[in-house]
This record gives sequence, structure tokens and C-alpha cells, in this order.
Amino acid sequence: MSVAADVFEHYSEHYDRHRIEEMTLRDYLQSCSSDTSLYASAPERMIAAIGEPELIDTSKDERLGRIFMNRTIRRYECFRDFHGMETTIERIVGFFKHASQGLEESKQILYLLGPVGGGKSSIAERLKRLMEDQPVYALKAGDEISPIFESPLGLFSPRTMGDLVEEKYQISRRYLTGLISPWAVKRLDEFSGDISRFSVVKLYPSKLRQICVAKTEPGDENNQDISSLVGKVDIRQLEHFSQDDPDAYSYSGGLNRTTQGLLEFVEMFKAPIKMLHPLLTATQEGNYIGTETMGAIPFSGIILAHSNEAEWQSFKNNKNNEAFIDRIFVVKVPYCLRKDEEMRIYDKLLSDSKLGGAHCAPGTLDILSQFGVMSRLKEHENSTPYAKMRVYNGENLRDVDPKAKPLQEYRDAAGVNEGMDGISTRFAFKVLAETFNFDTDEIAADPVHLMYVLEMAIMREQFPEDTEKKYLEFIKGTLAPKYAEFIGNEIQKAYLESYSDYGQNLFDRYIAYADAWIEGQDYKDPDTGQLLDPNILDEELKKVEQPAGITNAKDFRNEVVKFSLRIRASNNGNNPDWTSYEKLRDVIEKRMFSRVEDLLPVISFGSKRDSETEQKHHQFVERMTARGYSEKQVHRLVEWYMRINKAG
Repeated sequence: MSVAADVFEHYSEHYDRHRIEEMTLRDYLQSCSSDTSLYASAPERMIAAIGEPELIDTSKDERLGRIFMNRTIRRYECFRDFHGMETTIERIVGFFKHASQGLEESKQILYLLGPVGGGKSSIAERLKRLMEDQPVYALKAGDEISPIFESPLGLFSPRTMGDLVEEKYQISRRYLTGLISPWAVKRLDEFSGDISRFSVVKLYPSKLRQICVAKTEPGDENNQDISSLVGKVDIRQLEHFSQDDPDAYSYSGGLNRTTQGLLEFVEMFKAPIKMLHPLLTATQEGNYIGTETMGAIPFSGIILAHSNEAEWQSFKNNKNNEAFIDRIFVVKVPYCLRKDEEMRIYDKLLSDSKLGGAHCAPGTLDILSQFGVMSRLKEHENSTPYAKMRVYNGENLRDVDPKAKPLQEYRDAAGVNEGMDGISTRFAFKVLAETFNFDTDEIAADPVHLMYVLEMAIMREQFPEDTEKKYLEFIKGTLAPKYAEFIGNEIQKAYLESYSDYGQNLFDRYIAYADAWIEGQDYKDPDTGQLLDPNILDEELKKVEQPAGITNAKDFRNEVVKFSLRIRASNNGNNPDWTSYEKLRDVIEKRMFSRVEDLLPVISFGSKRDSETEQKHHQFVERMTARGYSEKQVHRLVEWYMRINKAG
């Protein structure tokens, strides 16, 4: 079968799945006795769509263990691309879980509170898509489906029919509301109370068709009314029906369309309070009043709202809104505060664009994510933003920065609002897009261009003076020097042809010396036969450790040897690869590369003194391009590195 035929066939199958299926009310009730999904509430259907979580024991992962204090966390497949939002997602799922159990959350509005570009809309879109996964069962009379897609169980009052329905069909009385729409009341009167003339349809919620999934937003301040929520009279029907007739009503409001589904209310607190009143009665009482004098309209869906913090604080500080505030379940959606996860967000955004295949030099996304996270962190009086950012990322700074604080201490000092300000992911991605298009000859990004573009963007934004100064200091005082160190290592690695063998030799020698020193034994050099006592071993080990700033040598040596012995036991007695232990790899690299001057004749792009140097230069460029740089980037980054070193 051709690919084209596959596409058309798949489309037809998908469309067929969403065809409306009809059954009698009697058959529906009998099916309910064996299948609870036929009358599941909106939160229950959401929980079913979200699915079971993957339980992750973070104590088995060094980085995650530090971030989550070795707790077992839940991850949901449907939210796998929401990086760094585990806590937020867990609170949202918790809301639906409690609502599905009929607890207080079932009567509350789910409200996402967060800064601009923090992911609120993305979460809302994902929840709406999940709502489309599970079918709903709606009342039908003759050829007409209920205009509000109401549940057939609304026909049965828990007071008069509860015991009978529960006994015969095993449907818990909490699913019986006794509330049906004015449209259904009119049909019931037409049928003279014969409910067997009603039928039930199975249909899938659809954002496209406005079936059980809808979005509403505040209108113009001068003319907005509640009709966008509760519907209004259809003037075209007034020649056939009186104004208060249910058939003269247009059930086109957000609440009308989502009786058993999900209503997203965008920027909710930009709407006047009078427009929000129907939301209160819909959630608290399970019904609301339309704009005409007819009966109340039932509602058993979910209301999802979101806005930024300024609007929430303004609303919250108004004492007149206390009743409303008590009926809102607030979930904070802060910016991502973990560098690695922030990088994954950029990766995702790039892969969804034409830049996905463009050249991105190593370190580019890393630097942007470091800047983004540092801008969002609350300052700590006894620590640098850079150290705090690395601790939040799950890194162990015990041997690198003794002044770094434990993660919990940082969190306690920062308070609950950390991550609610700083630069947005949206701002960062615009900077990244400009960086890719900065060069006139190639679409590519590298950290040098990124830092320049970021600096210009900060100045254009006209942040408050102290904020601008702080952001520029992040770039010039922290990120540029750190990148100079990084690109220096990249250049040095590409320069040294026998880099790998040399590194392994240094690693093996360090492990042997450290092992003998820990045991307090002399070490016999296998090449020279010379005996080295523990004091000499200590001096030799320090030569490797000191350039890397290792402060607690005893602990470091014990940790490294313990790691190597563990690997050696399962590796036929061989030491692990020297790059496998990041701490020691950094130490060895600093030992290997201590003189920049030796590199300059080979790495510079000027004319060479002889053919041998020229050949080494070409080999150096080839090794750099193999590491992920374009030739033009190699040229630019080498020149930047040489300029920085001269300036230093």
C-alpha cells in the first residue's frame, strides 16, 4: 500500500472513531451497571486520559536525588515534554484526582498562576487535548442532541430515584443530580414524562466542533456581558418561539458548550466581577442561570483559568472578592529553574522550527539556559547566583565551591515565589532566533554571537536600571569567563593529537597513587622501579589537584578510588575510561593544559611558519568541526579566545 493511501486510510479510521453512536436510554442504563466509564465525571475522564504515572526512585540517580531529596516522584507520559515542571504537573493531577473523588476540588476553578511565557497556555492546550481522548454520553430527543451535551443521569433525582437507580444499575447516587436543561424539560413535557423516548449518544469531545471543549476570554471592557459564558437568545427564532422558550435560546456560551467537559477561561481576572458570577454558581451549585427567564442550566464540567501574577494580586487584594477567591484552586506555574531542563525546552522549540537542522555550536544553549535560570533566582546573601544555579541543577559543588549552600537552604531563603519573574523562555527563544540569523553568510549560532545579541536585547528591553546592570554582569562577569574556560578546553582537546591516551595514563597513575596513599603504603613505579613513600605520593597528587582548585583532597581521593574500584570489579580488573568520572576528568584536563602559549602557532588562522605547522592547523580545524563547530565558527571562536587571553 502506498504512503498516500496509508495517510487517507488512517484519516478515515480516525474520523470513523469519532462518529456519533446512539443507544436507547434503557440500554445505556444497563451498560452503566457493568461499565462505570459511561457515566464518569469530567475529572474522572481526565484522570483516565492522563494515565498511570511512571514512578521514579530519585535515590538511584545522583542528580535527581539531589534535586528531589531522594524522594520517589511521578512522571506522566502525556506531560513528558513539559521539562522541569514535575511539581506543577503533580499539583494539577492532584486537583483532578481529588475532584474525581467528589472532594472540594470538584466544586472549584483550577487556576494556573504564573509569569508570561511560563507555560500556562501550553498546559491548558494539553489538558484540552486530553479531554478529547475519552468519550462522553449525552442526552438526545428525537433527531436533536441536547444543545449543552448534558448527561442522561440528570433525568433522575437522587431524592426520589436514588435508591432505585443504585439498586438496579449500580450507579452511585452522587452521579444523580436531578438537574436537566430547560431544553430537556420541554422535551420531557412533550413526551408526557415517558423517558423511554429519550435516547443516548456517545460522542467524543472536540475542540474543533466545540463539543465539551471550549475557550472563552474577556471581551471589550465597554460592552462585555455574561452571554459569552451562558449564551443568549437567538433572535432568528423569535418569530417561531416566545423569548423565554428554550428553543429560542442560543446555547453558544462557554459554559453551555462544556457541560461535561473543559472550559478554558483566558486572562480571567481581566473580566469584570459580574462576568465571573456564573462561574461561581456553575462550580458550587452545578448549575447557572441564562440571560432569559427560563430554568437553570446544569453544569458538571471543569473550569480552567489562567492569568499572570499582577492581575491575580490586584483581584486578591480586593476584599469584595473573598468569596470568589475561596473557590479557586491556585497552581503556580513558575519558570523553569533547572539549567538542563531549560536547555531541553530550547531544543524542543528549535526542533519545531526551521532552525532544527541549523548549526548550533556546543555551549550555545547551555549559556542561554544558565542566563535564563540565573535571572529567575532570588539572590542569596552568602552565595553567587552561578553557584545557586548549579545547585538547583542537581550538581555537587562540595569540592568545587565550598561556599555553595545546600539546595533546601536556598529554597527556604528564597520563599515560595521564586521563579515567578526573570526573563521568559519566550524572550530567550527570540534571542536565540536572532543569534542564528546574526551572521550574513550562514544560519548558525555560537556563544560569542549569543552573548552579544543577548546584551543588545537586554538594553533594548529597557529593564529597570538595577535589573539591567545585574543581567549585564551575569554575561560579562560570569558567563563570558566561564565560556572562555570552556572553549579553551575545547581548543586544547582538539590541539592535542594523543589527548585520549595521555589522559588515560594520567588517570591510571592518579588512581594508583591515590590508592597507595589512602592505604599508607609505598608505591613502586612499574616503569622505573622507584619506591614512592606516602609523602612523595601526596606531593605528586597535589600537582594534579591544585590547578583544579580541589580543596578537600582526602575526601576527593577516597571518592575517586572508591568509584574506580567499583567499576574495576565489573570491568575485568581494568580502570574505567578517564572521561567517565566528571570530577576527575576536569582535574586531569586542567593538569594537561596549563600553557596557552604552546597552542597559538597551531590554532591561529594567520600564515604559518612552515608546512608542518600548517598541517597541524588543518588537523586542528578538522577535529574542531568533528566536535560540532562550523569552520567559520572555529575561526571566530579561536580569535575570541586569543583576544580574551591577551586581555586577561
